[in-house]
Amino acid sequence: MVTDPKALWDNCLSMIKANVTEQQYKTWFATLVFENYDDTTRTLLVQVPSRYVYEYLEQYFVGIMASALKRSFGERIQLSYRIMVDVEHNLTVDEQGSEAVSVEAPANTTRGNKSPSLLDSTSRDLNPQLDLHKTFQSFIEGDSNKLPRTVALSIAEHPGKSTFNPFFIYGPSGCGKTHLINAIGIRCKELYPQKRVLYVSARLFQVQFTDASRQNTVNDFIHFYQTIDVLIVDDVQEWATAEKTVATFFHIFDHLFRLGKQIILASDRPPVDLKWLQERMLTRFSCGLIAELEKPNVQLCVDILNAKCRRDGLKIPADVIQYIAETVNGSVRDLEGVVNSLLAYSVVYNTNVDMRLAERIIKRAVKADNKPLTIDEILEKVCCHFNVSQQDVFSKSRKRDYVLVRQVSMYLAQKYTKMPAARIGQLIGGRDHSTVIHSCSTIAQRLKFDKSFVAELSSIENSFKLKK
Repeated sequence: MVTDPKALWDNCLSMIKANVTEQQYKTWFATLVFENYDDTTRTLLVQVPSRYVYEYLEQYFVGIMASALKRSFGERIQLSYRIMVDVEHNLTVDEQGSEAVSVEAPANTTRGNKSPSLLDSTSRDLNPQLDLHKTFQSFIEGDSNKLPRTVALSIAEHPGKSTFNPFFIYGPSGCGKTHLINAIGIRCKELYPQKRVLYVSARLFQVQFTDASRQNTVNDFIHFYQTIDVLIVDDVQEWATAEKTVATFFHIFDHLFRLGKQIILASDRPPVDLKWLQERMLTRFSCGLIAELEKPNVQLCVDILNAKCRRDGLKIPADVIQYIAETVNGSVRDLEGVVNSLLAYSVVYNTNVDMRLAERIIKRAVKADNKPLTIDEILEKVCCHFNVSQQDVFSKSRKRDYVLVRQVSMYLAQKYTKMPAARIGQLIGGRDHSTVIHSCSTIAQRLKFDKSFVAELSSIENSFKLKK
């Protein structure tokens, strides 16, 4: 009988390999390294090359890993990961994985936005439904979010006792609202574990209310929410057509507010733009604090990207980071999506992240109505306008017409793509960055005094807008 932990782990890998595709095994399992096994705590520690691999395994392969571990090691094995976060300096961080082989799960160990049980209304071990990754530590501060973050931290440290009650935060999609309100809940639970904290989306609240109405348990539903100490409701703009839900929420809101309980609401627009809000609710919201969370500027996007790269153990060149930050429209969600895609391509195809790969990913990932213009699209429009072929533009010819098209293309590329000058020059005939800078300066100067040229450029730019 095999008892060596390393041999047992190898046996696990063999079972996994027999049940996944060759590509899946090569990508996600072949890179795992056995570290040690503690027989006292029955904990198996394996090293993974990056946080992305760890999160992917936890999300998609927990079941098959649990089965293999159970057959090889026996019951109740705890799997832990040692994540390589900096290869150059050999820095790692340990994370506990899902319990591989568990007995019956406790009632409140579910994750996600699942409806909380109304039977738990008197229990102190209520599942707060928070995303534990969205903390203040992982929320990168910048000019666009400094005030909301400062207020949010103050609320988390003194829930219900500050003048910021209720706290209404609004801003466009992808600016970090959900992250920040989760961070409040997490910090509050750390400081006041006895408090009943609950995060719920407006949509889930409405579903719960509808179910309660059908089952004739609305009073139980209301009573459950009236026991919450810190109530966090996300995306309240979705109640636009839910008149009965809004009326019930106001009843709950008013009760909690009078008891000094903390209420936190998030929306994609300010209260005055929520047409369904009754005057009495608007008055209540206004007596607390209404804060706007703006889209992050380019520098904050760069900081967010660098922080995510450090966390996931991904190396992305500085010029690529800058390009992504300038191109992905200031949406944190889109930024993370692009980095995740880059990481996936890098892992699966064993390739380095470079500018060309970033351009491909962004072209596919960014929403169609917000996609930045590409160099090819700009060249196509400019060449069509001046009746010149791209081959002529890329040539070494100094013919006046060709030079003009080349300069206009570089000027518009810098204006609409925000690519580094070196990258623009490389894509337009293999020129260096100094040529691009000179071309942009030449066109900018001509636009100051040549009205007919201004009209020509406007015509080209309008063709971009028509295309979009």
